Amino acid sequence: MVPPVSETQPIDVIVIGAGAAGMMCAITAGQRRRTVLVLERANKVGKKILMSGGGRCNFTNLEISADNYLSANPHFCKSALSRYTQWDFIELVRRHGIPYHEKADGQLFCDESSKDILAMLLKECETAGVRIITRCEIESVEANGGFELVTSRGRFHAAKLVVASGGLSIPTLGGSGFGYKLAEQFGHHLLPRRAGLAPFVLTGEFDKQLATLAGLSLTARVATGNRSFAGDILFTHRGLSGPAMLQLSSYWQTSQPVSINLFPETNALGLLRAAKKQNPRAMLHTTLGQWLPKRLVTMLAELWWPEYEATPLAEITDSALSAIAGKLQHWSLTPAGTEGYRTAEVTLGGVDTRELSSKTMESQLQPGLFFIGEVVDVSGHLGGYNFQWAWSSGHAAGEAV
Repeated sequence: MVPPVSETQPIDVIVIGAGAAGMMCAITAGQRRRTVLVLERANKVGKKILMSGGGRCNFTNLEISADNYLSANPHFCKSALSRYTQWDFIELVRRHGIPYHEKADGQLFCDESSKDILAMLLKECETAGVRIITRCEIESVEANGGFELVTSRGRFHAAKLVVASGGLSIPTLGGSGFGYKLAEQFGHHLLPRRAGLAPFVLTGEFDKQLATLAGLSLTARVATGNRSFAGDILFTHRGLSGPAMLQLSSYWQTSQPVSINLFPETNALGLLRAAKKQNPRAMLHTTLGQWLPKRLVTMLAELWWPEYEATPLAEITDSALSAIAGKLQHWSLTPAGTEGYRTAEVTLGGVDTRELSSKTMESQLQPGLFFIGEVVDVSGHLGGYNFQWAWSSGHAAGEAV
């Protein structure tokens, strides 16, 4: 067991936050024989790790590139990602004998539980001599020949300070704005923050319809502006969710329409024309029910073609079929917003990367101060990319402190 730390004991590095990035930084620094103390405000470490991936932790992705990240400086993440890659973390997982599997699009999940990843990180921390204090509220931070922290668990001093306190997403799991306030204290510029990877909320004409569709999922291509994603979408009592919609939400701007293509792999008009030729007496809703969930077909019929509800395909003109097919492949709606930080998986924006070293994550304004993980203006797509940023940015800082 790692012995407890005392206020008088010299500390090389204090890490604020015992999440993915913070623990990776602490492990890396500890392996370099640095004396490391991790301070965590929650009662337990790694809460977001435990809930991620439906409890199985989508810990990285086989295909990692800068294209999978959003940032005002799209090149910033390249250095850290290239020096501690997904293969490095996969090797760590293998060394600990954690069974895992690949899902769609290169996503890697634990076979059994997210607890395996957390246990691995805690074991690595213990081996590296890292000390962790939970239920620790930080009251003040001052730079004075290093950094002095006044906390609810005592006063601590260290030569280097790493901020890995996360963002505003999912406050019930510890999300807070502490890291942003600390960045501002030391003169850092913050880029606008908003919820990313969050479900959409629909209002108005969809209120009644959503109640009939809640729980229904299907594969579609969704788009907003110049970004599009293909994948599963899920209708909820409040709006739209599912992987494709969560991805899109990070690029969506308020009042911007969202387009849904319900036939992402084929031509809807071609299908309808072929059906009309092969079975002219079939009803439109029966025909569409071959390819789309019947509950969805019923709702769309009420919205778009009530006059054809009891009309055989033979009696629907080609121009009318073309209009129907166009709606099916370009269903445009404007969300009222997203569910916000309550359910968002990441916080977009944050500490401006122009004021950080891309190699070390150190502040260019305050020597010895580092920012890693979600608090920085780097946010990944859904699918293990945010965890890889945590591992890579944490490792980069751990190599430098």
